Amino acid sequence: MQFLSELFTAFKNHAIDTLLYPFDPGNRIFVLYLATSIVLAFYVYNRINKNRAEKQGGETSFLRFLFPASVWSTPSAWLDIRYFFFHQLIGKFLMLGLTAWAAVIVFGYVTGGVNFAALPDPVENGVAKGVLLAVIYMFVTLMVVDFIAYVIHYLQHKVPLLWEFHKVHHSLEVMHPVSNFREHPVDNLVYKLFTGAAYGMVAGGAYNVFGYLPNIPSLIGVPLLMFAFNAVGYNLRHSHVWLRWPGRWSMVFPSPAHHHVHHSCHPDHIDKNFAF
Repeated sequence: MQFLSELFTAFKNHAIDTLLYPFDPGNRIFVLYLATSIVLAFYVYNRINKNRAEKQGGETSFLRFLFPASVWSTPSAWLDIRYFFFHQLIGKFLMLGLTAWAAVIVFGYVTGGVNFAALPDPVENGVAKGVLLAVIYMFVTLMVVDFIAYVIHYLQHKVPLLWEFHKVHHSLEVMHPVSNFREHPVDNLVYKLFTGAAYGMVAGGAYNVFGYLPNIPSLIGVPLLMFAFNAVGYNLRHSHVWLRWPGRWSMVFPSPAHHHVHHSCHPDHIDKNFAF
């Protein structure tokens, strides 16, 4: 009975955390990330209305542009909402701590058995963190994890067994920010295991080189580069708002339009743009 009581308490806390996603900086639908996406959407809206006024005359309200009937009148849009609650409440609850577990296992292997949980805090133990080392560690972590995520995504499209799970995400007919959560649990399981292993590999390598684990620069508790990634229009990646970075920037940093092409059914777009 005690086990069931503890399980119920854990699930209840997880359910509350899920409902508080908009107030959690570590979550993609945090209010600040949604707000910055709305600002960028307003830029696109003004550009579209300017072109429309020059050619046809007349404007559409920003609210109608932001929540078009062509998206929200479809069953697919509301199916995404149901996926969100099922996957986050049930699927994610069953996989709590999976990424951290994979990271700790790989960290221990790379370092020859060092206990990740027992690592001293750099500040409390008088270890000079070094801003430069922390920044280098942050960028190396980003590049390795991003590369692993790219490879996983590529394999999810190219390996028939993995595609059977990943195609759930590509079954959406329209896109909005919550569409990001339309995932098969196995698809998410694969992603969590391998990205967790990537984190553990980089952390273990850093520990072997520096003798301690540098602190990744963060903002409101979120790694700085992750915060920037989420704040610069992440939620438009799954939306109807076509936003492409200007010039060559779009060749370096994937834009929302870049991901729209990835989800396109056009024959020229199939299996394109695997970067996140």
